[in-house]
Amino acid sequence: MNSTIPRITIFRIRNLAWLAVLIATLLPAAAAPLVQTNETQVQTNYTLTQVVPRSIFNQPANPKEGCDPFFPTSVRPYASAVVPNAPTTDFSSLSMQGISGSLDHRLAIINNVTFAVGDEAEVFTPQGRIRIRCIVITDDSTVIEAAGQRQILHYKPR
Repeated sequence: MNSTIPRITIFRIRNLAWLAVLIATLLPAAAAPLVQTNETQVQTNYTLTQVVPRSIFNQPANPKEGCDPFFPTSVRPYASAVVPNAPTTDFSSLSMQGISGSLDHRLAIINNVTFAVGDEAEVFTPQGRIRIRCIVITDDSTVIEAAGQRQILHYKPR
């Protein structure tokens, strides 16, 4: 006859022992009488109001006021907060090469890219790429928008 205790019973005994220790440590704290002093009075009926502290971060104007804690040698925090003027878009290199489509669905070809009304795409120019959006297409012109500026391109047949 084997006198070993099954493994599951050992785990149950161990868990009960831990539970007894936990109860023994919590009972004296729960049974302790409420202490009332002149400075603080502990009440049984109270409402918890949690105040969330606000973090305030000041941007340093120079190295004496502070630095970036992760990049202490960086001068980025002291950069001017002035936003440079937006560059103006040069429309001189845009040319309308053709108009096609039916009367109710016009298409315009601008720098080898085909646009319908509402389409937005990048076109290549000698100065680089320009992202434009087609606003209106008429029989001989197109209104486009790039970087918040509108321009009319006229079709000049060759």
